[in-house]
Amino acid sequence: MATFRKRSGGWRAEVCIKGTRASATFTTKREAQAWAAQEETQLREDSAGKIPNKPFRDLLERYSREVSINKRGAAREQKMIDVILRDPVAEVSLRMLAPTDIAAWRDRRLMQVSGSTVEREMTILSHACSVARREWGWVRVNPVSDVRRPPPTAARTRRPTTEETEKLLHALGYSSEAPPETASARVGAAYLFAIETAMRAGEICGLEWQHVNDRHVHLPKTKNGYARDVPLSAEARRIIEQLRSLNGEEDTVFSVSTASLDALFRKAKARALIEDLHFHDTRREALTRMSKVFGVMELARISGHRDLRVLQNVYYAPSVSDLADKLD
Repeated sequence: MATFRKRSGGWRAEVCIKGTRASATFTTKREAQAWAAQEETQLREDSAGKIPNKPFRDLLERYSREVSINKRGAAREQKMIDVILRDPVAEVSLRMLAPTDIAAWRDRRLMQVSGSTVEREMTILSHACSVARREWGWVRVNPVSDVRRPPPTAARTRRPTTEETEKLLHALGYSSEAPPETASARVGAAYLFAIETAMRAGEICGLEWQHVNDRHVHLPKTKNGYARDVPLSAEARRIIEQLRSLNGEEDTVFSVSTASLDALFRKAKARALIEDLHFHDTRREALTRMSKVFGVMELARISGHRDLRVLQNVYYAPSVSDLADKLD
């Protein structure tokens, strides 16, 4: 958008297109207006010429291929990118991509998923555009920066009940009396182990025998990139010994992949007629139980949380009766 200022002896015209500025002074305003129109056209052409004539899809696919693949949560992030690639925003030219396109995508997604999911996807989009701007020269500005994000949704407080746990273990074929020989039974063992340790599914599935000690397990790689040690309760040690007798320490401790755990857990949940329960809810259950023994700093050390607000608002979910018991 051009601006014109009256100066002594003439008119000064100023033009700014996508951060590139130009100015000049003319005798008459008509001359200034003619120059500004021509200069705006030239600046737009020059600016567009530096941006490759590619769809947004190419940027996201390159980001997935070169950047996302190196993250610890690569598989999950790439699945989210694949979903975005199925939206019309993926076909918008990089030369035309604007905050309005991102806002329109956001509104479409909010009709399909929760605000927290859209917020996570916007974080991926923002980082992808930042990398493309700084390192590839594929966009001049980050179009996500100016788009309002969905308001945060209420933290999940779901915890499994004793009855649900019993039904799940039965559906998975797990028994404390016999080694879990089937994959389903090992998922049952992993479920109980998660309640005892507050470990994530990926941490449990990746646990190696070399990192199992008498009273704790060592996690050299975690979601946030920091190693941590997790203490083992008597029940957690029982589960470890049950598995030791099964595979003789020749494989990972639970001998089940994260993908298999997720699939088998979902099937068992359906057979047990249990709704709205995630495997990750065991982490909240574990930390809420542990809060009766440990203080918040000790809980953070066990869980690996570096932001105590997340630990307090998301994972620590005591019932009112739990809190009342502490008053007695």
